[in-house]
Amino acid sequence: MRMSPMGSHRLISHRLLVFISALVVVVGAEASNSVIFLDSLNHPHLRHRSAELIHGPDMISSSEVAAAVSILLGFAPPVSLSAEYSYKLDKLLAPSPFDRPRAVFMVEVSGTEDPERILELLGSPISKVDGLLTSNALLDSSQVKIQLPVSDDVSVVLLDEPLDQECDAACVDKELDDLAKLLGGSYVGSLGQLDGELISPLSSGLSFNVHVSKNADMKFLLGLVSFVRGVRKALNMHQDFSAGVYKPAELVTGSFKGIQALEEEYGPVGVAEQGMEVFLATLSKLFGSLQATYHGQIVGVVLFNKKPSSQSELMLNLNIPEKIPRWLEEVPPVDVSAIVVAKLVTLTTAWISGLILVISIIIGVVLLINMPLTRDTLLYSNVKLD
Repeated sequence: MRMSPMGSHRLISHRLLVFISALVVVVGAEASNSVIFLDSLNHPHLRHRSAELIHGPDMISSSEVAAAVSILLGFAPPVSLSAEYSYKLDKLLAPSPFDRPRAVFMVEVSGTEDPERILELLGSPISKVDGLLTSNALLDSSQVKIQLPVSDDVSVVLLDEPLDQECDAACVDKELDDLAKLLGGSYVGSLGQLDGELISPLSSGLSFNVHVSKNADMKFLLGLVSFVRGVRKALNMHQDFSAGVYKPAELVTGSFKGIQALEEEYGPVGVAEQGMEVFLATLSKLFGSLQATYHGQIVGVVLFNKKPSSQSELMLNLNIPEKIPRWLEEVPPVDVSAIVVAKLVTLTTAWISGLILVISIIIGVVLLINMPLTRDTLLYSNVKLD
């Protein structure tokens, strides 16, 4: 049975519509991850498109984010960057290549909620960011290396380093008390007695209570403390660089897994959502401090990654080659006593030779002065004497 041209056309249109619908579903599923760029109000380094935040963000890959971080730090993008990626980065970054901030605040958050809800929270009075926002949906969550030059050209401060031995229980209590005041809340109890509790206000008018006696809550709090201490270290290092001649590019980076810990313990709604709001409030306060100290010469890159908890590696990893030392040929150990003896022999020989020469000259002069004229063959060689 032959199909009419009209029926064939309808069948092709139907299949094309099904394919497009499936493609939209796949892209929507892949775009559950997102990245938000934070920029300065007075000195922006990105092209901001406020209309796209309303009609839907652009799609961007993790490779493009890695290339953008390299460019913002003042380095050349990878040579493997395609023309399509270059065009998309040109739409994202400010046009002036000689006006890069050379400082990036890069954070990767694991276990997150809806990206639209995150943007809504970043605009709330509790966690409002003092700067411009650009939102992009991540096409993938593949692991990408950020190619940077040798370690002497870039300063890296890690935000997620474990607390050192100097920060004991009393130190953590003080950090949590300072953090609570920064968020407009309070901290009561102590870590040593396992009755510490941080209380932070939320935009809904409720409060978020976190107890140090609970494992997931403790991971969340220690993650916040590490972030605060890491940013403080970055601020101190930047002030040292500003006062000196050596001014490397500065990368303040780390990952936050406190939201993931809350989700695993309490589920994706409720406590985890409140924890996200408190984290974003802390993030906005820390980025505001960075903006003030860096005078706007820093860009924030916050990746929200909803990958499974079994995958512990980050999407963006650093690749900083070490300087290769130039090895000299190994020589045997030097005998210092032999060198001293040789110098002494040389000096003695020189003095004796000089002394002999001086004595010889003096004797010759004396003999010439006292020599009889008749014996001076040089003067009277042609004179006959009777």
